[in-house]
This record gives sequence, structure tokens and C-alpha cells, in this order.
Amino acid sequence: MAIHTETDEQGIAVVTMDNPPVNALNIADTYRLAEVFRGFKSDSDVRAVILTAVGRGFNAGVDIKEMQAMEGFEGVLGTGDACYEAFGAVYDCAVPVIAAVQDFCLGLGIGLAGNCDLVVAAEGVKFSMPEVDNGALGAATHTARLVPEKVMRWMMYSCEPVAAEDLHRWGTVLSVVPGDQLIDEARRVAGVIAAKPPGVIRKAKWSINGIDPVDVHRSYRFEQGFTYELNLMGEGEKAREAFVRGERESNKAAQQSGG
Repeated sequence: MAIHTETDEQGIAVVTMDNPPVNALNIADTYRLAEVFRGFKSDSDVRAVILTAVGRGFNAGVDIKEMQAMEGFEGVLGTGDACYEAFGAVYDCAVPVIAAVQDFCLGLGIGLAGNCDLVVAAEGVKFSMPEVDNGALGAATHTARLVPEKVMRWMMYSCEPVAAEDLHRWGTVLSVVPGDQLIDEARRVAGVIAAKPPGVIRKAKWSINGIDPVDVHRSYRFEQGFTYELNLMGEGEKAREAFVRGERESNKAAQQSGG
């Protein structure tokens, strides 16, 4: 299982993604993430949540190899539904969620971080949405929660990354710290929240979501419709097959060179 959870004596729950080599999540683990976050509603001991990862990268997106191994549109539909559930569960989490982001944050990772209440990042982290290059769309809804609207458009059209330092300057990343201080910084932020009256904080989270100008559930579902159209057109299949083929060729070259 690639999702681990532990709660300390302060009531800070740490949800950790752990799926080497780059923390891409398959369908089952994405559903599991949703289940974990929805479960905090009935756990009165939890006062704040940190979403983080170990190893290389916060999250590299969905498991494209799994999608390609499934029949027909089963992988596309399963992945889409799992992402919808996970993003919604993070957004609707009963208590504030802090994303602690290291190395890079792509695709599915953007959807997760964008739905968190707060984001802290390690120095040099890159946020990007490679969806267009993958023959897909989606998570512009969540990217727009992290960057200004025109930057979001550029990220979607170009697939080029934006640095955490820029997000900090725009006010959507709370702090940028050296990598070895990331989890301590996330715990510091979570500790401030955990020290407040828990019932008040839960109501505050609910009230803030209630005045959000964008309905993230409906907005993301609208985007997903275009991803499904692209798959019917064959664009998604072409991009995923190119990804898998490129990985096969990379592995073959490494074996031939003794790597």
C-alpha cells in the first residue's frame, strides 16, 4: 500500500504517499487516499492534516502504465473517477490540510495540492501540468488555485513548470524552506492550527469552502468531459502509448549499457 497515515499527540495526522520511483499513484491507491481523507470527519482526535510524500517527488501524476494495461476505456474512466474522489475528499476534509511538497508536483499532484488549504514547499520545487502533452485535460481548476489565471493558461498550453518561489511570491505557497526542513515547517504550520479550538476550526473550514467563488467539484468534472472526448478521438491513447514505448526504450538502453 502506497498510502500511510499516522496521528501524533497534538492531533496532527500525516498522510504520506510512498510509491517509488516518483510517487505516481494507481487507481486503487488514489481511491485509498480519498477514503483516508473522508475518514477524518468522524475522527475527533484529528485537528489538522499534512499531506506529504517520501522519496523522489511529491507526486508525478497517475500510473500511465496501469492505464495502458487495462482493456478499452476502463483505465481512463477508473483513473478519472479516482482522481475526482481524491481531489474532492482533500477539498472537503473536515479539518485544514497542509501540503508539504518536495522535488516536483505534476498532474494528479497539482490536483491534490491545489485542493489543500495551505501549501509549504522545499526550495527548487517545480509545479507543472503536462496534460496537453499526455493527450488529456483536467486540473486547470486546481492549478488556478495555485497560480494567477494567465499563468495557469500558460502552464496548461505549454506544459512548462513554475517554481515554488514564484508561487510563494504570488501568495499561494505559504513558505519555501530547505528540503531537510520541509516536514518540520509543515508541522509548525499544522501545530498553530491544532492549538486552536477544534470545533471552531472545523466550522471555519466548512464556512470558507462555502464562500469559494468556484465550485471545484463541478468545475473539475466539466474538464474531465474533454479528457474523455480526447480519448474517444484517440489522442489520449497515442500519448500514453508513446510514454510507455519511451520507457521501454529507456530501459532497453540502460540494460545494454549495463545501467
